[in-house]
Parts: sequence; structure tokens; C-alpha cells
Amino acid sequence: MAIPDFQSIMLPLLTALTDGQLRSTQQLDDALGPVFKLTEDERNALLPSGTQSVFRNRIGWANSYMRKAGLIESPKRGWMRITPAGQQVLAEKPARIDIRLLRRFPSFLAFQETKREDGVQTAKEPNESQATPFEALEAAFGRIQAALQDELLEQVKAMSPRFFERLVVDLLVKMGYGGNFRDAALAVGRSNDGGIDGIIKEDKLGLDTIYLQAKRWSNTVGRPEIQQFAGALQGRRARKGVFLTTSSFSAEAVQFSYGIEKIVLIDGPELARLMVEYDLGVSRIESFDVKKIDSDYFTE
Repeated sequence: MAIPDFQSIMLPLLTALTDGQLRSTQQLDDALGPVFKLTEDERNALLPSGTQSVFRNRIGWANSYMRKAGLIESPKRGWMRITPAGQQVLAEKPARIDIRLLRRFPSFLAFQETKREDGVQTAKEPNESQATPFEALEAAFGRIQAALQDELLEQVKAMSPRFFERLVVDLLVKMGYGGNFRDAALAVGRSNDGGIDGIIKEDKLGLDTIYLQAKRWSNTVGRPEIQQFAGALQGRRARKGVFLTTSSFSAEAVQFSYGIEKIVLIDGPELARLMVEYDLGVSRIESFDVKKIDSDYFTE
């Protein structure tokens, strides 16, 4: 069974608290997993940020929304207990508890109005979305990043071969290779086809070197080009090599590279991703700090 959305978790979560006892998030995770027939892999699946499991995060948001409605209280962080209002809702035997039902409660309506005043309310009403606010934020960020990377790659393809040579050097230096820009620029020589071939330091001390080949191509890079690159490495007794292109690698090229541990392939999308990660050719226009309670501060 797929991991349920946070609204689908609300009724089973409240039901698990029906005896009025305090339950920890971990206890509820263990209790609700079998209810939804989740596998271990589904229970352990992480958010894109890798900071928390998807299931645990959705339990947290289901708890948070029902607390805003007064159905659950949390005397201490990570622990929950049903309230009289929550018991009353369960006595009505609802088929489902969701945001539409929670709007019956003035405290939840006040919470939603506060979100609107703060400019956080999304274009969609919450009951139309199955994602938690954190998941929606991560999904929106992912879409922005994907669009930026696509636009960035198109921009790179439109530039001159000379500019591309400089871009590769800039990226390598930002990633910690080449020592500094001057060292990297001296190590990398130009070729006549818009690519660059050269030897560059792996670290600032120059303890090892990497043979580099980069092609500003539109066509797919095939196995013959990778075989030729591997031969060049062997001829120079080089231990490591990076083949970088603005296009893509054929399946045969990728399969051939798997058998050669010392060769790394970087295609156009990966190039754009690295440029974004290392702030090359991009600038920050906005930043959002997502914070949580510091439980250590509140320890007495």
C-alpha cells in the first residue's frame, strides 16, 4: 500500500489515542504502520531532504493540524494525547477526518486566517492538496531547481567554445580541483573542436592528477569516444579521468564506462546541477529558513 497522505492519517491517529494515554511519535509510528499495511521500505522512505521519513513527517503534520483544531494536545514535545473535543469527534464515528471537518472548529479557522495574513496560503485550498506544507515546499523547490537547470543548460549550449572552456575551469576550481584558477587555466589546453583536454590537479596540493575531456556537443557521445578517452588515459598512465559533455551519453557509452572505475561521465543535466550546487552562473534571489523547536533549549 502507498504511504497515506497526512489527511488520511488523521482518523487512525486520533483513534490510536482514544484511551486518553500519552503516546510518543515513535509509538504512533509503530501502531499506524500496520493499519496502513506499510512495508519496511515504505515506513523508512525519506523525504527528498533526507532529514526524516515521509510517514513520520505526515504523522507530525496530521498531529499539528488536529492540535490547531483542539482535538489533540501535546504536553511535551513528541508526545500526544486526545482531548475531550477529540473524543467527541470520534463518538460521531466520522468516515474521515480532514481539513474540511477541522474547519468546524474556531481555533482551526483562526489558524488558517493567520496563514493567509502571513502570505503563506497556497493558491489551492488545503483540502484539495494531499501534501503536507513541508512536502509542498520541497516539491515547489524541486520544480524551481529543475526549471533553472534546464534554462542554465540551454544558456551554456548557446555560448561560444571559448566561453565553455572557461566555464569548465571555473566549475572545477569551485569544486576544489586545480588548486586555483591560474593553475587550472594553465593545465587545461584548448582543442580545435570546442572541447578541452588537459591534466588538472585533483587537490590543492597536487597529490594526484585527473585527465579531463569536455565536449560542447549537441549529438550524443557514444562508446567510441569513451573508448578513445580510456585509451588516452592508458597511454598517459593516468589513474583518473572525467569526460564532460553538454549533451548526453549513449547507453553503450555508459555501460562501457561501468567497467572502468577511473572514468566519470558528466552529461549536460549533471553539469547544470553542479553549476547550481556550486553557485556558478546563478545568483540567489530569495532564501527561506525552515526551523524547528530546539528541544535541548527546553530541557530543565
